[in-house]
Formats: sequence, structure tokens, C-alpha cells
Amino acid sequence: MVMIDTSVWINVFADKQGDYSSWLNELLAGREVYLTRFQQLELLQGCRNEQEWGKLSDYLDGQDYLETQSGTWQAAARIYYDLRKMGITIRSPIDCCIAQIAMEHEMLLIHDDRDFTAIADQFPLQQKRWSRDEAGGLKVHEELKPY
Repeated sequence: MVMIDTSVWINVFADKQGDYSSWLNELLAGREVYLTRFQQLELLQGCRNEQEWGKLSDYLDGQDYLETQSGTWQAAARIYYDLRKMGITIRSPIDCCIAQIAMEHEMLLIHDDRDFTAIADQFPLQQKRWSRDEAGGLKVHEELKPY
């Protein structure tokens, strides 16, 4: 099972040549893919017009979502709090929520967001960062920890 973060979906949508999308399709082949409602919110809020909203909303309606549990909110806040005490500031508490949901479900999180790397340095978040290199190609960071 894999969770794909908004940062990766944004790279997919911006991929005019289709390379990034092809890499993602290869990774996802035969795997169950999940989102959270946070990714749904982040993707929809980025729509530029009604047509884009309609297409994306229809697509997202057909996806599988992991919902929060009763302890998710407090655990996500604890991630933020603990990291802040260590001098690490996560730019969005939503990332702490996404990370917590991924950890609750023991799910690999594919992302392009340094905040998830910072979280994984201190918490058992299974994650892999995909970013674009200077030439526009895919760069897979080898940060996955064996939890």
C-alpha cells in the first residue's frame, strides 16, 4: 500500500513530457494507492478554474481514502510539538497529519516535501522522496528507513 502526497501529484500535473507520470505509473503497478482528505483539500484548492475543478473533483471522488482515527489529531500535534522542541519547524501542520495517518496504516509515503524527510528522521515514517533534478528528470532520494 502506498500513499501519494500532494507534492507528487503537483509534479504529475506539471509534467508536460509525461516522464514523471510514467515513473509514477511504474511504481504504482499492482499496488493499492490511498489518499487522505488533506490531499483532496490541497489538490482542489489549487484549481485554477471551474473546468479544472470539475475534472479533478470527479477524479478524486473515485479514489480510496484513509480517514483519521480518534487519536490521530493529538498524535499529529505531538509530532509538530516534539519537532519544534528540537528546533525543527514543520511548515504545515497538515504534513504532520498526513505523516501520522501514513504511520497508523504502516504505509509508504511517496512525496517531494522536505518536511516529511524531517519527520522521518525522528519518527517511524516510511517515506521516499521523489524530486525533479535540474534537467527535469526524476531524482529518488534514498531516505527510506527500515521500520
